[in-house]
Amino acid sequence: MGLKAAARELGRPVGEMGNPARGAGRTGALHPMTVNEAVLALLRPKPDLTQLAKEPADIRAAAQAAFDAPAGLGTIASYTTEVALPATGTWANPGKGGAQADIVITAPEDGVPLLFVEIDNCFESAQVLAGKIDKYMRFCQRKVKDVDGKERPMWRTRWWVPDGRHGDRPHPPLLLVFNRIGPRNPHTVSAQLAELTERHWKGTAYEGGFHMYDGKLPIVVTGMKQLKEHGPAGAVFRRFGRPHNQTLIEAIGNPRREAADARQRAEHNARQREHQAELRRIAAQHRAEREARRPVCAGCGTRFTDERWKAIEPAEWDAPRETHPHLCDDCKHQAVTAERHAEQAGPEHQEHD
Repeated sequence: MGLKAAARELGRPVGEMGNPARGAGRTGALHPMTVNEAVLALLRPKPDLTQLAKEPADIRAAAQAAFDAPAGLGTIASYTTEVALPATGTWANPGKGGAQADIVITAPEDGVPLLFVEIDNCFESAQVLAGKIDKYMRFCQRKVKDVDGKERPMWRTRWWVPDGRHGDRPHPPLLLVFNRIGPRNPHTVSAQLAELTERHWKGTAYEGGFHMYDGKLPIVVTGMKQLKEHGPAGAVFRRFGRPHNQTLIEAIGNPRREAADARQRAEHNARQREHQAELRRIAAQHRAEREARRPVCAGCGTRFTDERWKAIEPAEWDAPRETHPHLCDDCKHQAVTAERHAEQAGPEHQEHD
């Protein structure tokens, strides 16, 4: 009934709302309630302070603190629970061997295009959890033909995620939230689980101090208490293979590779700037050398224009010979005019003589 009500509220088909928690009546709904807590801790909805004006001061203060806290991920429509991830069969009729995500988050506007979430109340062993992660990996590796006839990972036929770059296209990340209710120590289980699943998550080291995770499953762990206190913006997430806690966005991403890329781009840009500066220096030197060779008019002392300089350069054997190669255009024009006048005046002087 809750799924149907949620479907009406969100305007979704009931089939997209996941499956009912059938064991709730037998177990006191412990796991479903923990899933709800995780959704609220990740979503971190903001209270409407205008509706609390008449409430006691302590309630208003708590609401104000929640309002001022860092925002969570997405909206309620970004969350789906009890989602089958079939390794065989179809979305509607999944076969055996697949996983079932407790929560699937799609909040690309907040940097989380797709995130699977698994909740553990500390009743399961590391071996049991490793078996679940094997199922996630089988699902992520499964390929099917899409509507265009091309083969793609099955999860890409349902959810959108950026393609990533060649050589670093990991599977969608998995967040494992430990809720310390059961008898098992989450720190011990997490360490054992990391060792058991290393083949799934371990990346390839590259020069520059980063790893690439092509075809790997990023696995991130946190505790429910820390998640509820700090939310996704808190540095309470530990990715398998990394020594320190990070925020959720950092943990599911690859900040060291991004930093290495940024350094590489900066170095490339610096080399480009140096190259352009060298080209400008060489061009300026060539211009200076060319100016030093530019002819000077023997008549007025001005330097030749480019057109005049080109005109006095050696031409083809049948081209007209330049008559005044040491004069600029103006001086040449004056010299030619004077020569013509002299030629015209010559016969007249001869007749008078």
